[in-house]
Amino acid sequence: MTGPTSRQPRRSALLRLTTVVAAVVPLCTAGWLGWQALDDSGQADATAGATAGATAVETAPLSPPAAPPPAGSTPSSPAATPTTTPTQTQPQTQAPTPTTTAPLAGRTVVLDPGHNPGNFSHPTEINRQVDIGNARKECDTTGTETNSGYTEAEYTLDVTRRARDLLAARGAKVVLVQDGDRPWGPCIDERARAGADAHADVAVSVHGDGGPASGSGFHVILPAKVVAGKADNSAIVEPSHRLGLLLREHFRAATGEPYADYTANDGLDIRSDLGGLNLSAVPKVFIECGNMRNSTDAKRMTDPQWRQQAAEGIADALTAFLTTR
Repeated sequence: MTGPTSRQPRRSALLRLTTVVAAVVPLCTAGWLGWQALDDSGQADATAGATAGATAVETAPLSPPAAPPPAGSTPSSPAATPTTTPTQTQPQTQAPTPTTTAPLAGRTVVLDPGHNPGNFSHPTEINRQVDIGNARKECDTTGTETNSGYTEAEYTLDVTRRARDLLAARGAKVVLVQDGDRPWGPCIDERARAGADAHADVAVSVHGDGGPASGSGFHVILPAKVVAGKADNSAIVEPSHRLGLLLREHFRAATGEPYADYTANDGLDIRSDLGGLNLSAVPKVFIECGNMRNSTDAKRMTDPQWRQQAAEGIADALTAFLTTR
């Protein structure tokens, strides 16, 4: 088997080697090319990632300030650049305004200025007789005046207007029987009804007396009990007397005017002949603030400052009546 038969195997081995090399070389070449492709792709991805990261850093908005740490936690050291917090203006809390209740709130007072400046021009109307329960009397009169011609009607209007302002400032609703807005009157029976018509708590009729020139001082007229005809003032006699005592006290304190020395008793008089008292349905008194025929009283009554004091005395008495018992 050493002749041609032994050389045949070497040729077969060489062929197999050639075949293996021919197969391996293309595979290695393909593997190298694949590795290169992967390497290039990774580098491209890395470059793209770096570029995107840079772009993100350049364009990302500033982060909002960190929320404050929870209560009780220990704050971390401020590493970031401090930011300025706008100062907030706290709303100012005003102290409540003290409120003072007006002492006469809800009360109604009737003030009756005696007579009327126009009565002088209407004798027929004011001389008409009216029923006052226990008699008949003139509707109204002209009233008196000082020696210089300052009339009672002018005086009473001025004082009642002043008293009205004082009482209104204390919260009262004040009704004047007449405010110089009527040509004459009204009659005494209408004046008496004014309190009931206004649903008043109290009423005062303001006058100036025309007594003897030698007499001076003021006095308050209280109602006597009258139950006759259309008159029945039983219910108002007692409260009217209390009002009269207060008016005497406060008027004297405010004005310094002495009690009348020519009439009444210690500044008080009780009468049953006045329609304004006989027919009244609410507590009511008259005040004769002084004797206009007396030179001393006339000087006082023509002084605006004294008239203001007179108004204050009347207002103070009414306030005391309505706020005390």
